[in-house]
Amino acid sequence: MKKIIFLSLFFILSCKPTQKTTIPAWVPYDETEELAKSAANASTKMQYKVIQSKILDKNDIWKNIANQISNFSEDDYQRLKPLILEQNIPTIKSHIQSGSLSYETLTQWYLYRIVKFENDKDKMLNAIVAINPEAVNDAQKRDKNKSGQDHTIYGIPILIKDNTNVEGMPTTAGTHLLRNNSAADAFIITQIKNKGAIILGKTNLSEWANFLFLSGPNGYSAVGGQTFNPYGRKIFDTGGSSSGSGVAVAANYAAAAVGTETSGSILSPSWQNSIVGLKPTTGLLSRSGIIPISSTLDTPGPMTKNVTDCGILLSAMSGEDKNDPATKNNPKNKKYLADLKTGTLKGLRFGANKNFLADSIYKESINKIIKLGGIVVEYAPEEMNFDGFGSILSTDMKVDLPNYLNKYASDEITIRSISEIIAYNNNDSIVRIPYGQGRFEGMLSENLSEEEALQLKARIKKEGVNYFEKPMVKYQLDAILSINNNNAAHAAAANYPCLTIPMGYKETGEPWGLTFIARPYQEDTLLKMGFAFEQATKIRKLPTDYK
Repeated sequence: MKKIIFLSLFFILSCKPTQKTTIPAWVPYDETEELAKSAANASTKMQYKVIQSKILDKNDIWKNIANQISNFSEDDYQRLKPLILEQNIPTIKSHIQSGSLSYETLTQWYLYRIVKFENDKDKMLNAIVAINPEAVNDAQKRDKNKSGQDHTIYGIPILIKDNTNVEGMPTTAGTHLLRNNSAADAFIITQIKNKGAIILGKTNLSEWANFLFLSGPNGYSAVGGQTFNPYGRKIFDTGGSSSGSGVAVAANYAAAAVGTETSGSILSPSWQNSIVGLKPTTGLLSRSGIIPISSTLDTPGPMTKNVTDCGILLSAMSGEDKNDPATKNNPKNKKYLADLKTGTLKGLRFGANKNFLADSIYKESINKIIKLGGIVVEYAPEEMNFDGFGSILSTDMKVDLPNYLNKYASDEITIRSISEIIAYNNNDSIVRIPYGQGRFEGMLSENLSEEEALQLKARIKKEGVNYFEKPMVKYQLDAILSINNNNAAHAAAANYPCLTIPMGYKETGEPWGLTFIARPYQEDTLLKMGFAFEQATKIRKLPTDYK
């Protein structure tokens, strides 16, 4: 029946006088051989049980794109490519202001590119799980009202991780249970819409934000299937849990994307996909309308190809939300954009972890910072006792997830508790939980009292702050330099913001990231540091097969 519906759509589109582009139907393929090859991988992160979603039909996504690009051709795509591919948002805006681009053709270009690669079984990355059917209409409205663009994000297509509510598209967290969940916009979505951004669609993620199974690949969800890394499909890890956001930005499927992090979920896919990712201080950005793990640690954040765009998206999402107490009295009117170009490393003091100095790419980056005038102090890090860190996540999620479901879930979704979700998944484990649900099952054994939980959170935070503050105070450091997401859990515990940016590639071609860590609410400082390093090094390379 789906093929008949799709062919009917094909015929209708082909009869349009302005029609230039049709989308061939996606036909599921036999993935047996791919799965067998992956079983030989040494890492369980690269051993796949499922690649194609058993829930989502890609043709349903293509239907939401077909009408929007029916008058957009391969010639249009190639002609506009130099104006958009790998360009930062201000450069794209300059092309719109000159008349070389419009918000409509910009949005169509990204939609066309998504289909171009995601409808090819040898190139598809499984990064996209939904498309906004009104994206091009929204872009046309932006073109008609260009005088109203008060923020740089105006008219720019953005992708959203699929644990964040966006009206008109399901918010699933990648799980079968929520595959049809519909909810009003999250606070951060309202913020960026009010500034004129175009929501292009939703990205795949590690299911339940990577808090479902104990062993298995990053980037897998029952709804979206297995996400792949564009720098090495089925070779390199995607990182998680904002896997689809990282992959989509790396492949230029949108100008930028929103991710979320509890402990490493922005940083990990950002370095793995050679992009810029910012994990803000929890409380800088609202979490209202985002499917939670931990109200103690969760935060959304920007994922972009460059530091400039990171600042633009961060600025667009910012604001105090009366429904999220963590945002009360957070910093207002920070200059994330205007001061970027004043960023310098000269005279700043950085801490280099002695345990990381054997890494040649890290060592080379430190030398670059020194050449740029930075002062680098090598230090031996404090030991941190992480005992109980996982209990914080489990204790919070047992409360925070039912609270989200009670407030936002569609009426037909009646399940609320963790035990009910576990039982629901067990009804069809092959489709719903092919890698098990060990973390969910572990939540049932968490029995901390409210007082015990508060004491544990206070101890873990104290340990995290101590981990950074001892060297920062002793050596008067402006920031700590880390590799990838190696210190993500420390930063989560301390509630210190992190910015990871590309610092090179291993001999295998796998991306590697340099992570700057600063004190709470110093995101503006991190962005200026990152901008100075980025402009002096210009390391990021587009994935070879996605040029």
